[in-house]
Amino acid sequence: MGMPSMPELLIVLAIVVLLFGAKKIPDLAKGMGKGIKDFKKAIKEDDEEEEVKEITKKEEPKVEAAAEEKKSENA
Repeated sequence: MGMPSMPELLIVLAIVVLLFGAKKIPDLAKGMGKGIKDFKKAIKEDDEEEEVKEITKKEEPKVEAAAEEKKSENA
């Protein structure tokens, strides 16, 4: 089964207009766009949090080593 042809797309569009009405279609599209935008934002924030955690894990041993070094210097 291939891609739908132009008449098939027009039939689907007509059914959508009949079901939702011409006035609600822009609202539906706006809502979908906002949902996609929020989803992408959440994914980006999650990736940034993971990067921060990885950097923190890498730097923790350095900080601990520096703290131990200062303790040994003070003693």
